[in-house]
Amino acid sequence: MISRRSFLGTAAVLASATAVSGRVQAASIPEAPSTKTTTMQPPIFPTSGPDYQPVVTLNGWTLPWRMNGEWKEFHLVAEPVVREFAPGMKVNLWGYNGQAPGPTIEAVEGDKVRIFVTNKLPEHTTVHWHGMLLPNGMDGVGGVTQPHIKPGQTFVYEFELKHSGTFMYHPHSDEMVQMAMGMMGMFVVHPRDLKFRRVDRDFVFIMSAYLVDPGTSLPKVAEMTDFNMWTWNSRVFPGIDPMPMRLGDRVRVRMGNLTMTNHPIHLHGHRCAVSCTDGGWVPESAQWPETTIDVPVGVIRAFDMVADNPGDWAFHCHKTHHAMNAMGHDIKNFIGVDKRDLARQVRKLVPDYMPMGSTGMAEMGAMEMPLPENTLPMMTGFGQFGPIEMGGMFTLMKIREGLAANDYRDPGEFKHPQGTVAYEVANSSAPSPRRSGPAAQPNAGPKAVKPGSNHKGH
Repeated sequence: MISRRSFLGTAAVLASATAVSGRVQAASIPEAPSTKTTTMQPPIFPTSGPDYQPVVTLNGWTLPWRMNGEWKEFHLVAEPVVREFAPGMKVNLWGYNGQAPGPTIEAVEGDKVRIFVTNKLPEHTTVHWHGMLLPNGMDGVGGVTQPHIKPGQTFVYEFELKHSGTFMYHPHSDEMVQMAMGMMGMFVVHPRDLKFRRVDRDFVFIMSAYLVDPGTSLPKVAEMTDFNMWTWNSRVFPGIDPMPMRLGDRVRVRMGNLTMTNHPIHLHGHRCAVSCTDGGWVPESAQWPETTIDVPVGVIRAFDMVADNPGDWAFHCHKTHHAMNAMGHDIKNFIGVDKRDLARQVRKLVPDYMPMGSTGMAEMGAMEMPLPENTLPMMTGFGQFGPIEMGGMFTLMKIREGLAANDYRDPGEFKHPQGTVAYEVANSSAPSPRRSGPAAQPNAGPKAVKPGSNHKGH
């Protein structure tokens, strides 16, 4: 549960990011909401000011605020956290307010924001407001624009949001370690003009990557290229929320990339267009249709689409290894190799030895394999037709007729109309009768392959 108590007091107006100390100042700091929930939380609708369509964060939440005069006040707490990547794997990270990444900050163009940052890490930190145009002293670069925030200190950042768009926040102290440990979040600023490119649903997430050896729970922060956990909001499939949409909805998806490589994000069944970067809105005259949008390192890309094609549509990074979970990158290719004689010899020493890879790796998605503790299968998930064989940066856009506005519950598996599912033919000259897919089960989403589970019935 998200804890949000009554906010009390007032805060002093400061000219730059400055430490807050003493009983008077401490009494004015707003409560710091916190949560460990790993499922997408409902949006926070504005109770005053412009009536914008709020965002929802995949497997995340929006940071509550209080109004103090003309200032909108937030409180971030930098601290160690435990994040579940998917059922069966938890990782020790650093983050904000109980989670990594931190909560999404949401405001409106023209708002004056006051953001308190309390440091509960074992080392100093700062917060940089990535892509935002603000006074130099609020930019959050430790040693350049402000002192570092030492453990136990609280600093405050104050600035006016002069431009709408999609931005990020992350440290600019010991940046390699702190970002590699998961310290990041998204910052969404809605247009003051409520008619400007308004959408019916607005999703946001940030991409991060980790090297976590099987059987362990701490990322290797010095890694530069050989990552094995590719995440959206520090979750991997099948732990990533589906994205429910009502048929006909105009939808925006905002994606931030703070990994060490680019990600070609591919959408099935629809066309879309980049509508916004962290540099601002893209004029409609400069947009073009896409089905795959590349998101470079250190940028955001937001795209708009119309959810006009019902179904369960895959949405994923098109770098194939990024849509898999922990895997050894030194696996040999045994496709076409007959290992039966070798297997007989090895079983004399290791009775349970099982050769794999002679016909590809698909069998990994369906077999029950023992795994080290705190380790996910390389390929996993079961749908209504069998193994999904995915992981990492993968989820489903679930587009349905009749969903209520702002209903983000999983609608279950799609019930395909009669005659619209690919089917087997007995032979090339005699097609079999067309068949429809199985009926949907209520609230039945992809199922994870877990060590020790029996999946023979799928």
